[in-house]
Amino acid sequence: SDDIGRRYKFNTAIAAIMELLNSVTRFDDDSHKGRSVVRESLETIILLLSPIVPHICHELWKKLNYKTSLIDEKWPDADKLALAKDSIEIVVQVNGKLRSRIIVDVNADEEKIKSLVIKDKNVQRYIGKNKVKNIIIVPGRLVNVVV
Repeated sequence: SDDIGRRYKFNTAIAAIMELLNSVTRFDDDSHKGRSVVRESLETIILLLSPIVPHICHELWKKLNYKTSLIDEKWPDADKLALAKDSIEIVVQVNGKLRSRIIVDVNADEEKIKSLVIKDKNVQRYIGKNKVKNIIIVPGRLVNVVV
């Protein structure tokens, strides 16, 4: 919305829409709910592309069996609750070199993160029998184990 409405950066808007489309094509759930998610995503993609390529979006909208005109539809709003993450991926380094990635709860404290890092098999392989001198944590981003 910001790329199209305020900044007029259509190339970055299309790149973000392509990320969504790629996620939709990788989504593999053939249940009723899964098909609903795919349909809602496709509707959103068409709505987001409509200011850039209105004619093709108008035709795609009709292919989704909508009787209303695409131009009369409301611009999609992001669901703030859906954007909230329960877990995040943290990069793990040993002596400044990327050695692993771990998934942690967003509310995990430093002790829990340190515990998960030390238990990671890749980290153990690179630490070997060396003594851990320090563990540096950059919250939400990375952990560096210094041996």
